[in-house]
Amino acid sequence: MRRPHAPEVSSDHVTSPARSLPRNVHDPELLIAGGGLGGVAAALAAARVGRRTLLVSRHAWLGGQLTTQGVPPDEHRWIERLGATASYRALREAIRAHYRRHYPLTDRARRDPHLNPGNAWVSRLAHEPRAAATVIDALLAPHQASGLLTVLRDARVTHLWRDRERISGARIECADGRVLELTPRFVLDATETGELLPLAEVAYVTGAESRDETGEPHALDGPAEPQSMQAFTIAFALEHRAGEDHTIDRPEGYARWRDYRPEFWPGPLLGLRQLDPMTMQPLEGRLFDRSMDRLQFDAPIGRSNRNGYVLWSYRRILDQRHFSAPMPDVSMVIWPQNDYWLGSIVDVDDATARRHVTEAKSLSLSLLYWLQSEAPRPDGGTGYPGLRLRGDVFGSPDGLAVEPYVREGRRIRARTTVFEQDLAFDVRGEHGAQRYPDSVGIGMYRIDLHPCTGGRSYVDLTTCPFQIPMGALVPQSVENLLPACKNIGTTHITNGAYRLHPVEWNVGEVAALLADRCLRSEMTPQALHADAGEVAAFQDELVRHGIELEWPRIDAY
Repeated sequence: MRRPHAPEVSSDHVTSPARSLPRNVHDPELLIAGGGLGGVAAALAAARVGRRTLLVSRHAWLGGQLTTQGVPPDEHRWIERLGATASYRALREAIRAHYRRHYPLTDRARRDPHLNPGNAWVSRLAHEPRAAATVIDALLAPHQASGLLTVLRDARVTHLWRDRERISGARIECADGRVLELTPRFVLDATETGELLPLAEVAYVTGAESRDETGEPHALDGPAEPQSMQAFTIAFALEHRAGEDHTIDRPEGYARWRDYRPEFWPGPLLGLRQLDPMTMQPLEGRLFDRSMDRLQFDAPIGRSNRNGYVLWSYRRILDQRHFSAPMPDVSMVIWPQNDYWLGSIVDVDDATARRHVTEAKSLSLSLLYWLQSEAPRPDGGTGYPGLRLRGDVFGSPDGLAVEPYVREGRRIRARTTVFEQDLAFDVRGEHGAQRYPDSVGIGMYRIDLHPCTGGRSYVDLTTCPFQIPMGALVPQSVENLLPACKNIGTTHITNGAYRLHPVEWNVGEVAALLADRCLRSEMTPQALHADAGEVAAFQDELVRHGIELEWPRIDAY
C-alpha cells in the first residue's frame, strides 16, 4: 500500500479564480481528470444526467488509446452483438459512419455493416486516430453547447486538497499559464496512470504482487515488485511506397537496439522472429503477406488465434482495397519489437520518466530504420526503403504517437479486488468467471501481459467472459474520488484483461453515473456499496442507460 505524503489543507483555503471558464462551471459538480476513453465516457454520462462537468485533458485530442496513443480497439469476438455498453457501441458506429460519410469507399465497403477501415486482423475496427478524435469531439459538442460540459485541453490537475476523507479542492494548470482552483463535489481519475491517487493520498498499488498476497497461480513466487510493470510502447504509422527511398537518418542509439538480445527472446529484438505469447515458442513473422490478411480472429476460447504472424496487417488502419480512389495502406506499428520494458514511467521522478520515454522513442525509430535498411526480404535482399513514416497521422513533431501506450499504472486499494482465480479459464473452467452481485458491467479479453520492467516475459492466459464488480470502483476510504480508467481494483495479473478499450469505457461511464447516484442520494460510494438495496437500484439505472450486467450463454454465438 502506498500513501505518498501531502499536507492536509482545509477547503477554506481553496479559491476559484477560473477567470476564463464559463460562470456556471467555476465549481463543477464533477471534475474528470484525463481525456482518454474512460474520461470521455464519464463526461458523456455525466452530461446525459445533467451534471455540470469539467473534463481536463493533457492533450488537444481526446480519446487516449484510440487517438494520442494510436491503438486500434482491442476487443472480444462478440463485440458487434453484445459485451459493451450502448454508448460504446454508439462510438464504434459513429466512427464507421464517419468513413462512410467522408471517404471514397467502394460500394462493397460502404454496405458492410462491420466496416473495418484497416482490415486489421487484431481489431474489428482499426482506424485512424484523427477519425476517432473527430467523432469524439462531435459526440461531446451538444453537451458543451448546452453549458453542462466544459473541456480544458492541454491542462492537468496538479494538486488536490483533502479534508479528512473528502477531496475539498483541486488545482489545474494550463499550458497557457492559467492556474485554476476549483471545489468540485466529485473527482474522477481517468488518467492513464492513475496520477490523481498520490495527489489525493488514496491507497494504491503498482506493479506485480506476490503470490502470498493474492494467491494467484501466476503471481510472483517471492516478494512483490512495485516497479515490475508491463512494457509501454511508442506507436508510429507507416505506408509503403515501393521503389522510393524514405529512409530516415540513422537514429542515435541504433547500434544498441540492433544488438539487443533479451534473455527470453528468440533472437535480436529488432527482427521478424518473435515469441508467441500463447505457446512461448519462437514464431516466424513476415512483414507483408496478403494471403494472411484475415487470420482466424474467431478462434474458439482456449485456442491460439495465430497461424503465423503478419506484421503489416496486424494493426493496419487503412486498407487500400476499401477505397474507390487512390489510398495507401497505412499500418500502425505497435509490435512486440517496439515494446519498451527497460524501465517504468510510473512512480519515478520526472527525469527518469522522461529518460525512459526518450529511450522508447529511440527504440521505435530504430525499428523503423532497421525495417528500411536491414530487414530480410523474401527475394534475398535487405531493407524496405519505401517504408515512409506517416507523421501526419499524429501531427507530432517527431512523427511518433503523442503519448506512450501505457498498459499499466496505479490501481486503487478497492473494496473488491479481482484476482486471476476469479476469471482464468484453467481455474474456473466450465463454471465460468466469478459472478458478482454488484456487477456494473461486463467484459472479455485474455489475460494479456506483455514483458515487464522486472525482466519477466509474457503471461498470456485464456479467461472466461467476466463481470466488473462495483466494489472494484470503490476506494477503501476517500469518499468523493472514483477511478475511471485502468486504475480500478485489479491485480497486476488481472489488469491484463481489464485494461482494454470496452472495459475502460464501461468503467468511466459507470464512475460518472455512480457519482451522480451518490450526489442524489447523499451517500458516499462506500455506504452505497454496503447497502444491497441501493446497489440493486443503481443496477436498474445502469440497465436503463444501456449497460449490460451479465453475460448470456455465449455458446450460442
